[in-house]
Amino acid sequence: MAYFLKKTNTKNDIYLQIYESFYDPDKKGTAHRSVRPVGYVKKLIDKGIDDPISFYQNEVDKMNAEAKALKSSNKIKLISDESPEHFLGYFPFKNINDGLHVKKWIDLMQSITGFRFNIYDMMSSLVYARLVSPCSKYKTYDEILPSLYEDSAFSLDQLYEGLEYIGQEYEKIIEIYGYAVASKYKIDTKRTYFDCTNFYFEIDKEDDFRKKGPSKENRHDPIVGLGLLLDANQIPIGMNVFPGNESEKPVLRKVIDDLKTRNNIKGRTIQVADKGLNCSENIFHAKKAGDGYIFSKSVKMLPETEKIWVMKTDDYKSVFDRDGNELYRIKECVDIFPYEYVDENGKKYKLSLTEKRIATYNPKLAKKKIFEIDRQVEKAKKLKASAAKRNEYGDSSKYVRFLPADKNGKNVEGKVNAVLNEEAILEDKRLAGYNLIVTSETNLSASEIYSTYHNLWRIEESFKVMKSQLDARPVYLQKEATIKGHFLICYLAVLLLRIFQFKILSEKYSTETIMEFVKGFKTVKISDRRSINLTKASDFITDIAKSTGLPVSSYYLNESDIKKMLNHRF
Repeated sequence: MAYFLKKTNTKNDIYLQIYESFYDPDKKGTAHRSVRPVGYVKKLIDKGIDDPISFYQNEVDKMNAEAKALKSSNKIKLISDESPEHFLGYFPFKNINDGLHVKKWIDLMQSITGFRFNIYDMMSSLVYARLVSPCSKYKTYDEILPSLYEDSAFSLDQLYEGLEYIGQEYEKIIEIYGYAVASKYKIDTKRTYFDCTNFYFEIDKEDDFRKKGPSKENRHDPIVGLGLLLDANQIPIGMNVFPGNESEKPVLRKVIDDLKTRNNIKGRTIQVADKGLNCSENIFHAKKAGDGYIFSKSVKMLPETEKIWVMKTDDYKSVFDRDGNELYRIKECVDIFPYEYVDENGKKYKLSLTEKRIATYNPKLAKKKIFEIDRQVEKAKKLKASAAKRNEYGDSSKYVRFLPADKNGKNVEGKVNAVLNEEAILEDKRLAGYNLIVTSETNLSASEIYSTYHNLWRIEESFKVMKSQLDARPVYLQKEATIKGHFLICYLAVLLLRIFQFKILSEKYSTETIMEFVKGFKTVKISDRRSINLTKASDFITDIAKSTGLPVSSYYLNESDIKKMLNHRF
């Protein structure tokens, strides 16, 4: 083994990399691989290195001298500053990613950029790193990428350049992946599930992209919104990133329109979304496109006649589990309902639609909701007793009336007289556990619509995976394009995870079980060609070993075992 400095002449500069030569048993001869990208000579000079070629040639000479001394020494090896541990739990996602054959299309996209590194390889490495150990991009580059079995032939500067590029082109890349997934695994857009979330940034001021808006964590920091679209089989098929102060409601229309246009999807789809996206504009838009919809609606905001129907208890039917325990109560009706909205030009539209309404009552949800109401009321009582300021009440403020503290009825700064709003408390307790689903699908049964709507939890789980398992909040990124690039990495990680979970494993294992394997499957190198498997035994590993024939449960792993895993095709 020997190191050498590779100098690549480009149009305007010289690019330096440190390479090593080694014996490749597969080729039965000498091969070369990149050890470390160094950078462009001009940029290195700008950083204060007068003669970069001589400087790094000296470094290569030292590396060769140290390697020679180590080889000839019979002394006991000292511990290294480089961890012998390697992550291997990402191999199923590499298998799926490679099998989609998207590299050739992304390479074509890159052909006009002039980048001296491969965008697909960089992007894939970041996806695998985010799956096994999510952290900052700097830490990812410094600690996680060297612990993967993939070579990272790019510098930290190139990583940020590449992240910015894929952020600018994230919609094209999602389209490429969408086409590949549809070709290999099929996507079902007869029903599409859509929801939004947001990610906050601990920064003092807003910018053009990170805007203050209604945060899911009830924080007041600037946020970025993210809309996610799943197909009928819960596979991600679309994503949109938008400024935090923008309404989520138009995002549903934009993402579905883009999806249909980019993927040439024709025919009718049923849009399934939460109550936050239920508005006249979205319903009009779905009808105009020839699509259907299933939305939930706040019972509290219903007209009085509809609210009376929902609260009438004698016509509900109970649904039980196998053990005879009541799960929920349900009823349905079909009627004509009026809608109207005003477009951006001020023109008013009116329409009457035949819809099915499904009302449900969930006793467990009612109990949970009433507990939460009582908790907020107790909080309000304590704040009231301590004469707290209005802005200290937070969510509990909806159960309080704030009156001027001045005896003369004038508004005053700071403290206020707080009075419990008993009517609001009683009304919320009365409505606890009730929900209403609105749909255009009058031919579907109430149970089918209920089941379809409640599959929205898969999107909530996908957001949870992004926020917890993938630690998606991009704390240290500043540019809009790099933030979008970061969310693209998270989106692709969730996409590969869902394909593995639903298409390969047939939903046999939970997300938590899969991610426990992904993060825990590590090896330690004990010689040049041999490693040991540190992974804890589990039913999941046993199942993978049986179904694939891969040595995932073996204690000793040689290079060919690891290559077999990394090159496996499900």
